Amino acid sequence: MKNNKFKIAIATVCSVFILASCTKQLDLLPTNDVTSTKVYKDAAGYKQAFAKVYASFALTGNNGPAGNGDIQGIDEGTSDFLRLYWKAQELSTDEAVVSWGDPGIQDFHNMNWSASNPMLTGLYYRSFYQITLANDFIRQASDANLAARGITGADADNIKKYKAEARFLRAYQYAVLMDLFGNVPFVTDADLLGASLPKQKTRTELFSYIESELKAIEPDLADARKNEYGRADKAAAWALLARIYLNAQVYTGTAKNTEAITYSKKVIDAGYSLISDYTKLMRADNNLNTSEFILTINFDGVKTQNWGGTTFLTHAPIGGSMNATQFGVDGGWGGLRTTKAFADKFTDITGATDKRAQIYTNGQAADISDLTKFTDGYAITKFKNIKADGSAGSSLTWTDIDFPIFRLSEMYLIYAEAVSRGGTGGDATTALGYVNTMRQRAYGNTSGNITAAQLTTDFILDERSRELYWEGFRRTDLIRYGKFVESTYLWPWKGGVKGGTGVDAYRKLYPIPSADISSNTNLKQNAGY
Repeated sequence: MKNNKFKIAIATVCSVFILASCTKQLDLLPTNDVTSTKVYKDAAGYKQAFAKVYASFALTGNNGPAGNGDIQGIDEGTSDFLRLYWKAQELSTDEAVVSWGDPGIQDFHNMNWSASNPMLTGLYYRSFYQITLANDFIRQASDANLAARGITGADADNIKKYKAEARFLRAYQYAVLMDLFGNVPFVTDADLLGASLPKQKTRTELFSYIESELKAIEPDLADARKNEYGRADKAAAWALLARIYLNAQVYTGTAKNTEAITYSKKVIDAGYSLISDYTKLMRADNNLNTSEFILTINFDGVKTQNWGGTTFLTHAPIGGSMNATQFGVDGGWGGLRTTKAFADKFTDITGATDKRAQIYTNGQAADISDLTKFTDGYAITKFKNIKADGSAGSSLTWTDIDFPIFRLSEMYLIYAEAVSRGGTGGDATTALGYVNTMRQRAYGNTSGNITAAQLTTDFILDERSRELYWEGFRRTDLIRYGKFVESTYLWPWKGGVKGGTGVDAYRKLYPIPSADISSNTNLKQNAGY
């Protein structure tokens, strides 16, 4: 990965990766006879295996975009973590629709998915695959294993730091599963692979585990902004804590807005700052945006070739009269657009006033009569495989655009919302200042500033959409605000109806895949499925 000494390892890191649920349909098998004994024989082997834990966020397998994928039973091209996660978080909301007819893809916006939806199944197993990788590394990095392999001194110290980061990545994936699926099977490095069927943890139990794990590893993580680009540090742990605290009412029934204020402020005070131009956030050289990005999934047109990630987010929204060369790619896929409900959140969709409105309208209809017609619905131009100086990325097919898992604006918005919701330890004046800092960047001056009276929770929800759209937040945000399944907020084709309709409340959670339910007797399906 660019600007990262941890190059992507293509070796399989243990002799067998069998998903925690032990289902035969979803075995995660290596493509060669590499064993843990061979891989972890020395410090260099540990570093390669550690790189694989990170690389699994950006790759779909060991052999490139058309090889033997990590996750069997799904088209490898659609099995990338970000592509799957993005669909679940964005296509189910007012921010995105898609014209394609891939199996299960229209279920998201129509809100009629089932427990056999292939994309939800793929996301579920992708998250558990990454947890399995992290568990194996953590297990192999125990003091006993390091001593048995004669790894001491600085090498051992570095591996212990890697171990803390692997624990963070595991906690992140459990946070994803907690948010999307609620009550899921749970395994850690203490559980031997395939020894028993994993037991299911409730959402509240998962929340407590993630919270305690992030706090436990904090001392062992690098200080904020001191780690290599693309690797987790203390600020990443604080950012994830702030995010789950903001949603704690949904996850546990108990609000934790005070804690959300505390941890978002820790990130804010760590020395981050917004880059000057919002339109350069998602560009081919955005690895230089280190003042704003807290943790990223790193993509490279040469080294991380797959049909997901930001390659998907750049190609898929190009169609109609759009010119692909203006996006630094060799063609558009004519798929992704947005709804009028999102576009209407900007008073001027041209981007002349609020530069965050990166919306393409030429030849595109505002209203969507046909979800499968690309020219119905405005297009989004947020992702461009072009550098800040106008030159193209390293490939016209696969992009160099890194994707921020956490960035500073989210922390500003968490702080403001948690204050508005009654959390203590913060203040409304500071919250207003943070929001106006974002808006001053968006407008290029103070003309977009709001007053204290305007800073309501509803305003913050709309501001989150304007600032963070297509970054994987919208479903979670709408659920927190009671506007996801409810009929009180509608958007085009919500629930499969042109004008929008409310749907059953159980849709706030996705179902546990039916394959896992049938193979693990410890699991209970989410209500309604």
